[in-house]
Amino acid sequence: MVESEQDGIRLQKVLAHAGVASRRACEDLIAAGAVKVNGKVVKELGTRINPEVDKVSVRGTPIQLDASRVYIALNKPYGVISSMADEFGRPDLSQFALRQDRVFNVGRLDAETTGLILLTNDGELANKLAHPKFGVTKTYVAKVEGQLSPADIRALLDGVELEDGKMQADKAHIVDLKLTETIVEISLHSGKNRVVRRMFEAINHPVKELVRRQFGPIQLGPLKPGQMRELSKIEVGALLKAAEGKRERAPRPPKPKDARGRKTSTKGR
Repeated sequence: MVESEQDGIRLQKVLAHAGVASRRACEDLIAAGAVKVNGKVVKELGTRINPEVDKVSVRGTPIQLDASRVYIALNKPYGVISSMADEFGRPDLSQFALRQDRVFNVGRLDAETTGLILLTNDGELANKLAHPKFGVTKTYVAKVEGQLSPADIRALLDGVELEDGKMQADKAHIVDLKLTETIVEISLHSGKNRVVRRMFEAINHPVKELVRRQFGPIQLGPLKPGQMRELSKIEVGALLKAAEGKRERAPRPPKPKDARGRKTSTKGR
């Protein structure tokens, strides 16, 4: 008998199609009270939902039910513009999305900054992740000129005055200290243009190199410059949770892919 979608689709079928688990395992999750629909626990196996409207979570993690949504992590190389079509013909992100249709970048990194940037066709999620009110934190590793002192770190945490207002780091600590340079890990939720570079300039320690290591719960992991990978179901759930303003522990990133979508090995590099 063909299941009619007029009254909705069975919840366990929707979860299985979304890649949560097998249909039988999804039935067990429902029976155990681990599944919520629109914020309410559902234990009835006959429950039908509309995947285009209803919001579903499993053990508190939102589930993306739209199979057409794409979520990609890319290690943006040096010199690449954070745009899908640069008006001046400079290298841009389009070269890394050859197999994807109509994806765009979530936020920006300046051309000289490398590291994690997300590509997606989920406009609603992208807008939430980019909005400062949701407090999605980005973590960077910066190599800066000179030796930073504890007072410099305190200044970053307390906030420094920039031309567009006071900016402060959520976290900052010294990773390595040398005679002429310092490596610092810094986290903040501001998405303002070149904010990390401008903060270090304000305390008289200009940035020499800058890489973004984490965006919300998503980690750069072993991705090499120019490599990309699709986010796992667990990572997408964590990202959806972060977009709701909730903290989520960073899942372990899976193996990366190259620009053509082929898995690559990071062993021996």
